[in-house]
Amino acid sequence: MKNKINKIQFNKRTSIVEIEEGYNLCPKFNKDNLLPCITVETKTKEILMFSYINKLAFKKSIETKKAHYFSRSRESIWLKGETSGMFHNIKKMFIDDDQDCVIFEVKLAKPTKGGKAASCHVGYKSCFYRKIEYKEGQASLKFTEKKKSFNPEKVYKGIPNPTKI
Repeated sequence: MKNKINKIQFNKRTSIVEIEEGYNLCPKFNKDNLLPCITVETKTKEILMFSYINKLAFKKSIETKKAHYFSRSRESIWLKGETSGMFHNIKKMFIDDDQDCVIFEVKLAKPTKGGKAASCHVGYKSCFYRKIEYKEGQASLKFTEKKKSFNPEKVYKGIPNPTKI
């Protein structure tokens, strides 16, 4: 697989016309060599997560059709589902007008240790399972998903939580 991934080349950004209206993939990674990535469920169009990808994660995602992301806290690439079985099987990929953000449309896989197909390590389908409400000078969070799709203690037993304080 490494040889195929090495063959995927991103084009040099040579003109605004080519970037905005052309057919060449020439992504603009930020100063940390990362590209924002929004992941959406292909069937429902529900936003599942926001993440970053680096060049290698992007190339692996293109080649394998399985979403690879870059963890800023771990400073490494991770294949979504490698531990849990909840792979993000990519059906479509989109890039925005100036090629500095991508969207992965994915089909979710079920966790290997029981439960419904989901994306969030906390157990909910989407990582965006709360909304912000503002009343009488106070901001608070309200859950939009009533119950978890799977038991994270079972699926991720013995694995440290990726959320950092």
